Parts: sequence; structure tokens; C-alpha cells
Amino acid sequence: MNGVGVFTEEQNDLRVMIRSLLDKRSDLRAAIDTDRGYQESLWQQLCEVGIASLAIPEEFGGAGFGAIESHVVLEELGRSLTPSPMLGSVVLAGQALLVSGDREACERLLPGIAEGSSIAALCWAGSVWSDDDVPVTVTDGTLTGVAEYVLDGLYADVLVVAASDNGTVSLYEVDPSAAGVTRRNTPTMDPTRRLSTVEFAGVTGRKIDTAPDTLAKVRDIACTALSADQIGAAAASLDMTVEYSRTRVQFGRPIGSFQALKHRMADMYVLLESAKSVSYAAARSLAEQLPSAHDDAGVAKVHCSEALSHIAADSIQIHGGIAITWEHDAHLYFKRAHGSSQLFGRPSEYVSRYAPAAV
Repeated sequence: MNGVGVFTEEQNDLRVMIRSLLDKRSDLRAAIDTDRGYQESLWQQLCEVGIASLAIPEEFGGAGFGAIESHVVLEELGRSLTPSPMLGSVVLAGQALLVSGDREACERLLPGIAEGSSIAALCWAGSVWSDDDVPVTVTDGTLTGVAEYVLDGLYADVLVVAASDNGTVSLYEVDPSAAGVTRRNTPTMDPTRRLSTVEFAGVTGRKIDTAPDTLAKVRDIACTALSADQIGAAAASLDMTVEYSRTRVQFGRPIGSFQALKHRMADMYVLLESAKSVSYAAARSLAEQLPSAHDDAGVAKVHCSEALSHIAADSIQIHGGIAITWEHDAHLYFKRAHGSSQLFGRPSEYVSRYAPAAV
């Protein structure tokens, strides 16, 4: 269940440390009620142990590790549903800067992201997460348009904006306090992950030299990172369900002793293990820059989204009426499953990408 045998001893030690810290410090209900949607003190403590710097090279203020170590952290954050800027600021915005290849921008922006003193947000999507059809355009050097589903966008210190100039997509650095920038919260089903809408009305941005296919590569990184979050949440949801089945008594015996529920939880376990294999394979492909990294990321997006959705739904049914009460966490895992499956594109969009090859 913990990836022992898949990861190195150091990576498993990292997992144990992060899990211990989250078990002691994470307060999901308190985080949901904060203005930012996460515990700032916990994020600072996580950054002090270096989680934001793991996948950032040492030359840009990072620790110089890679995708595997970040995967371990994201899995543990997903396990506890801990809200944090890890996915939005560190993975999306930070990796977009790295993939862009603009050394000057990396030297200027990444150290703050790595130490957690600066929060960045990638403004990319409109109605869909497209690589070449972004909702923000550049006219006479100014940015106009509306980016939706922006992680950490409401409180970010710097906005990294994907914008199209005559069909060519580039990244731009934008000051969130600049005239013409409007940020507003986007209501979502999942209260554990805040999204926002950012509008640009004739805003001047600082162009970042952007390598070809930057957004396509960032999408692969994002889907792989999201799969780690999803398998962590799925594992916790299953553990919670198994524990409940041992203590909930019906007809004079624990409900976990009934064969129908044993079979159902066994199916949940098999689904989880297959999702872990897919997720870990995608992370390994990214870390080793394998030719299959693009396809592996897409497969992880589809399978891990479906796995978490099924496991979270079955968890609610086995828990019964208690699962839909605010006091219980089962419904929060279900809502995380729904929101995650739509993030970075619906699973059906990825399935259609591979459908012709499967025929």
C-alpha cells in the first residue's frame, strides 16, 4: 500500500516523514474555512522540509531531485486531502517555467516558488485545457481574455499566463495587482481545492521565452502529478471503508464479515493497485524522459480518475447514511474525485485521443 519495493529507501523515508507531519498538523476542516483554502502555517512547515523545492534544479534554488520525489509528496497530500499550493504553484507554474527554457525567468521566479515564499499560478484554460487554443490573446503587447479553473489564482503573487499572438502560444509574467487584472473565486463542488477565474483587460505582461510544445509537456507533468494525488485519496478512502466495515455491527456481526461486502472491497483494492501501477509508471517515464511519457501520462489521467471515482462512490455506499454528513470525510473524497477527474481535461477527451489507435 505504501509503494515499498517500488521506491528507494530514501523516497520511502520521505513518505513516512510527510505522512507523519500531515497526520499531526493537517486540519482539513480548518483549512476549508480559511480565506485561502489552506493552512498557511502548515504550508510554511512543509516548505521548511523542502517539498516545494524537490523538482526544481539546484541552480534555480531547488533541491535538484525530480518527479518521483514530488510524486511521493503529492500522494501523501492526496491521502489526507490536504489543501496546498503544491499542485498549482509548484507543479503547474513552476514546471511551466522550467519547460519554457527561459533561464532568466527561471532564475528570477523559481527560487521564491522553491522556498514557498512566493505563490505562482498558471493561467491557461478556457472551457477546455487546449495546448494551442488558449482564451487569452495578445494585441499590441497587451493581454486580453479570461482564464478559468486557475489553481491558486486568487492569492498568487505572480501569474504565468498562456497567451496567443497570431496563433503562437507563449507565456507571459503578469503582476496580479496590475491594472486590468480581475480575480474572482470559482464555486466548485470540491471545497478542498480552490479554483478561480482571472480576467485580463488590456494588461501589460512580461514575455517569457517559450519553447515549442510547452503546454503539451506541462499537461503531461500535470496529469502525472494529479494521478499521485488521486491514488493517495483512493488509498485513504479504501482504508477508511475497511476500518468502518470492521467496527459497524449489523445483525450481530461486523458488516465486513458479509461476503458481498468482502467481494466489493476486494474489487476496490484491485482497482487501487492497478491505478498505483499506472501512476508510478507515468512518474517513472517522466523522471527518465522515456518516449512513452506522453502516453503514460494520458493513461494515468484516465485510469486514476476512474479508480478514485469508483472507490469513493463505493466507500459512501458501504458507509451508509453517515457518509453524506458533514462530520464524516467520505463525501469530501467523493467530491475530490469528481473535481480531479475534470481537471486538465475530462477522461473522455483522453480516451478519444487513443481510440483510433485501439481500433
